[in-house]
Amino acid sequence: MNIKGLVIRASHNIMIVRSGDEEIECRIKGKVLKGCENFYNPLAPGDLVMVEQKSANESALILSVEKRRNFFSRYNQKGAASQLLAANVDLVLCVTTPDSPPFRPRFLDRILLQADIAEIDAVVICNKLDLEYDDIDFDERIEEYKRIGYKILQISAKTGEGLDELRGLITGKTCVLTGQSGVGKSSIINALQPGLDLREGVLNEKYNRGSHTTTLSMMFELSWDGHNSTKLIDTPGIRRFIPDGIDAQEVILHMREFAPLAGKCSFGMSCSHKTEPGCKIMEATAAGVIHEDRYESFLRIMDDLLGKNNDD
Repeated sequence: MNIKGLVIRASHNIMIVRSGDEEIECRIKGKVLKGCENFYNPLAPGDLVMVEQKSANESALILSVEKRRNFFSRYNQKGAASQLLAANVDLVLCVTTPDSPPFRPRFLDRILLQADIAEIDAVVICNKLDLEYDDIDFDERIEEYKRIGYKILQISAKTGEGLDELRGLITGKTCVLTGQSGVGKSSIINALQPGLDLREGVLNEKYNRGSHTTTLSMMFELSWDGHNSTKLIDTPGIRRFIPDGIDAQEVILHMREFAPLAGKCSFGMSCSHKTEPGCKIMEATAAGVIHEDRYESFLRIMDDLLGKNNDD
């Protein structure tokens, strides 16, 4: 019997697929799933698949995957390939904190860049606002993200501040929750849906950073106020995020305040934006149109992508 299902958890070898109220443990039929040959991992939560289920004594087999309308990924250095984190997503929720762990705007820039590459709307979630912090740059940087057009949501999973607005934002959607270890992704899911009791990480006091409590992407279906179609895909905490699906020269097209200047430098799209006279990106940074930290992120991302290509 062949049935259609939704992948809610996936590793290289074993997938959990939900069909109706049933969760089925599956393996892929054959060595490679058609259409997934170039990925580090063949499937991700959010994928719609066709499953062959012969009997209770035999493993169910995934026969095929439906064409994805989008996917959220990163470049996996170990496998030198795209690593799927989530598929068929409506919204990327980029979770950050002002402290514990410290605010990492360059990491956030990479998540926002990847969302743009995938053509998925992104929202910045600032968690742990119940804690005092002394990073004088945090508020200024958050205002900068607002200035260039990103929606910012300030919440506390601990006190419940901002959770009603978050529920209103994600109701009926499939969202991917991403951020560094320790920012409170599992805590947010627990606060949104009491009773799930997901394991929550603790910070390493010496290094003020989180531990990996989520080791692979998992989908949770949430319900409130009569709505039961909200899906949150929790992703593993990531310390280093290399964007996927573009070359270094294309980064300028996917950072929203940089994109209007693409190709307008004296050296066109071949400009490195580091030393060339007539570089519009450098001029815009000097004029304050582009924040100097965003400019630094831009250069570092391009360097990472150039290094990635040299390693391939």
